[in-house]
Amino acid sequence: MPSPLINRLHSTDANFNTELSTLLAWDEGSHEHVEAVVKEVLHDVRARGDEAVLEYTHKFDKLAASNMSQLVYGQERLQQALASIPAQEREALEAAATRIAQYHEHQQQQSWRYTDTMGNQLGQKVTPMDRVGVYAPGGKAAYPSSVLMAAVTAKVAGVSDVVLVTPTPGGIVNETVLAAAAIAGVDSMYTIGGAQAVAALAYGTETIPKVDKIVGPGNMYVAEAKRAVFGTVDIDMIAGPSEILIISDGTANPDWIAMDLFSQAEHDEVAQAILLTHDSAHLEAVQQSIEKLLPTLARSDIAATSLRDRGALILVQDLAEAVEVSNRIAPEHLELAVADPEALLPNIRHAGAIFMGVNTSEALGDYCAGPNHVLPTSGTARFSSPLGVYDFQKRSSIIYCSAQGASDLGKTASVLARSESLEAHARSAEYRILSNDQ
Repeated sequence: MPSPLINRLHSTDANFNTELSTLLAWDEGSHEHVEAVVKEVLHDVRARGDEAVLEYTHKFDKLAASNMSQLVYGQERLQQALASIPAQEREALEAAATRIAQYHEHQQQQSWRYTDTMGNQLGQKVTPMDRVGVYAPGGKAAYPSSVLMAAVTAKVAGVSDVVLVTPTPGGIVNETVLAAAAIAGVDSMYTIGGAQAVAALAYGTETIPKVDKIVGPGNMYVAEAKRAVFGTVDIDMIAGPSEILIISDGTANPDWIAMDLFSQAEHDEVAQAILLTHDSAHLEAVQQSIEKLLPTLARSDIAATSLRDRGALILVQDLAEAVEVSNRIAPEHLELAVADPEALLPNIRHAGAIFMGVNTSEALGDYCAGPNHVLPTSGTARFSSPLGVYDFQKRSSIIYCSAQGASDLGKTASVLARSESLEAHARSAEYRILSNDQ
């Protein structure tokens, strides 16, 4: 009898599509209260600046500060944290930062120009953003790896001013987050969080400078605040729960597959972990591994809820169907735990990150492989991409007309402008038509 620990689906069942859709559905529930709180906080911070930030930091983070200078951590404090953490942690952070930088250097885009047949120069100028805000959860739920992923990538892109905000609820400071900030080259840091931190970054206060973009994970209030300020500033994404999808041909150790599923299920109760395989014996072996290994996890209660509510072991007819189902799901993390992952790769259309072969666990991508772990979730890999250098740069078009080119283009522009009843446009172009061309 199937274990109640995780859902079991079969692609040949008549109701498979309905069952899969139900499994994938993600309803964040009512946001009316969250939206109301965030709207008030944003308005207040925009109107009262530092004063409002101090009040909300006291209210929500139970951190009393009489002035903003108490919430500012300078470079000396970051370096102090770097010196205080265990050598093994420092070496791991430095190794990860180096690999992240090396990978993202390959994403660099260059400005370019070409000259057309009319003698006009056309091109594109690539310019980094001036200032970027990085949000990092603080206290006990801290992710120094996310600081590296955002800040190192921004620095590779050429951003000159990276601002970090991270809450210290109850005065709890995560020294590893501060150490990661030092390694990543963060320029300034403020111990604030929540919607008030997003508001301060988006609008600026007397102490905190306005940024061009806000990136980084946070709770529902942070996510809602980012959604609300989009347009005033850019944001990376509105992230949903963590996801992993594994396509296995049965050649991987079932204990490995089970633990890879746990690697996302342990994040939180609404994370999603799914296995697709055409090997029924392998599926049974993975289930046995889940039953055996789940009790050994420190976060077993969280992982168990995730697997029960949103996880699944899915039996498909063959690997081709597994790829088809995977493309429908468009997962955040996709592991190709097969003997020949290259054979499947050409047909993978939608995935945030693709982990090739049985030796490549998703956990390596989370920390130190090099590619960014800020990835699209909830099926948005169908149209969006991992955080990268390109997210911290913008592109300006370059148009440089010669006299003859302006004359030649002016004739076309004139016709199109007059067809749209925009006379000034037409006449502006017509002024530049050379007399011998009329």
